[in-house]
Amino acid sequence: MARRALSLILALSLFGAFPARAVPLPPGTLAPDFARPDLAGKPVSLKAWRGKIVLVDFWASWCPPCIIEIPHLIALQKKHAGKLAIVGVSMDDDAGSAKDVAAKHPFNYPLVMGDVALSKSFGGVLGLPALFLIGRDGKVIANWRGEVAPEEIGKAVAAAVDKP
Repeated sequence: MARRALSLILALSLFGAFPARAVPLPPGTLAPDFARPDLAGKPVSLKAWRGKIVLVDFWASWCPPCIIEIPHLIALQKKHAGKLAIVGVSMDDDAGSAKDVAAKHPFNYPLVMGDVALSKSFGGVLGLPALFLIGRDGKVIANWRGEVAPEEIGKAVAAAVDKP
């Protein structure tokens, strides 16, 4: 019986039934391009922002640290307007939840809906929030998972924006 159980576990792991550990894209990796409509239907493409610093924020309406970071990201976008592009990627199951959050916050950056495929393209997003700072060349500069001090993100963004 134990041998059968071991064989079953081995077979399942070989065929991907157990999720692999998510490893976010490391610095220096080319960020995957994506094109999605924002919550209003306007197209948003990561490639369109090549030449700018981009901050991709994976978040969800049910994630308290995600909601707490929103005002900080809005302020960051305002501070670095024209040099920084932020895109929020909602990992909610439906756009209604993301729209409810958008109605409560004066977002000054686009929000798109994410899914498993987009998450996997960034190395797998298992914890939220997950943020990826992308350089003008389209390569990842830094990434963060979970609750992060706004100052840490702010310093990294400022350094990237000020770098020629």
